[in-house]
Amino acid sequence: MTKVVDWQASLDRGQVLDQAVQALASGQLVAFPTETVYGVAASAQSEEGVERLRMGKGRPEGKPLTLAVGSVAAALAWLPRMSQVGRRLARRCWPGPCTLVFGDGVEEALCGRLPEGVRRHVCSQETLGLRVPAHEAILQVMEQLASPLVLTSANRSGEPAATTAAAVVKALGEELALVIDDGPCPFGQASTVVRVHGASWTILREGVLSAADVERLTARIILFICTGNTCRSPLAEALCKKMLAEHLACAPEELPRRGFVVLSAGLSAMMGGSAAPEAIEIAREHGADLTHHQTRPLTARLLAQADHVITMTQSHLAGVQSFFQEGPAPRLLSCEGTDIPDPIGCDQQTYRACAEQIVRHLQELLPELLQ
Repeated sequence: MTKVVDWQASLDRGQVLDQAVQALASGQLVAFPTETVYGVAASAQSEEGVERLRMGKGRPEGKPLTLAVGSVAAALAWLPRMSQVGRRLARRCWPGPCTLVFGDGVEEALCGRLPEGVRRHVCSQETLGLRVPAHEAILQVMEQLASPLVLTSANRSGEPAATTAAAVVKALGEELALVIDDGPCPFGQASTVVRVHGASWTILREGVLSAADVERLTARIILFICTGNTCRSPLAEALCKKMLAEHLACAPEELPRRGFVVLSAGLSAMMGGSAAPEAIEIAREHGADLTHHQTRPLTARLLAQADHVITMTQSHLAGVQSFFQEGPAPRLLSCEGTDIPDPIGCDQQTYRACAEQIVRHLQELLPELLQ
């Protein structure tokens, strides 16, 4: 009889995780809650478990199964040649309701380390589907198991996905060693499956994320950083938007649809303040608009999502290092390694000189931003 464990009521979650690890290591199946729907998993190192998973679900031969990994870093280890678009989606969506399918670079991926019987079901079409589910139970099990999981929705093929543990037991109960019950899944809807082809992408199945969501998440994020986010970084943001829009022959507000999101933040900024009046006036002189700017503090999440992190001074660069965890390395705006002095409290001419310095460095940087 299938064992069902209440995750919230469990007094010893470590024991629940141990049971899941032991079951998976012995080739059995475990059902986990996720943020989307319940999933049923087998160890990616167990041919027996993966075959039991495929047969129990009634999944057609040749239809690839998804590999669940524990983090973005683990996904990059499995697929080192992941494209920039894939990396953006991974950084911004995971853990979360998005499954990414890759064809490029699969021949150099770590699929060769999987047993032949597992590889046949995971990479059967020379593609690799990866996902990082957003639930502590499955993430901790993968960490303890030191292996990815082969994961699919906990239902028979062609039937509705299970969003409760009771539905899992009804659909697959006799196939499972353990069901971890954490109540109804938050989204109650399948993950969105996105096929990434180099710099482009295609939705194979729309789920929690819409096509518009994916378009927004694949945009290149350029982040400028100063101290208070009232003078230098807002000017760099506004002027960069203007220059990119001119190059792409579009309005600045159309840049996200053209694949660019330009932001700014401050290491010591408060949320929701305005740009300095002098900065607003100087931006206007350059044909840019700062009237609606709202200051924002720098966060680790914002840094992790950015593709280009650009600071005004060496001290800002050093400050960013305390936040920095993964993603592209931060750099100075100046290619010469010089600082952009803070004009706050100075006259309009000082602000004008600051803006001219920013424009000069942006002109040098623009080809890199457009790559």
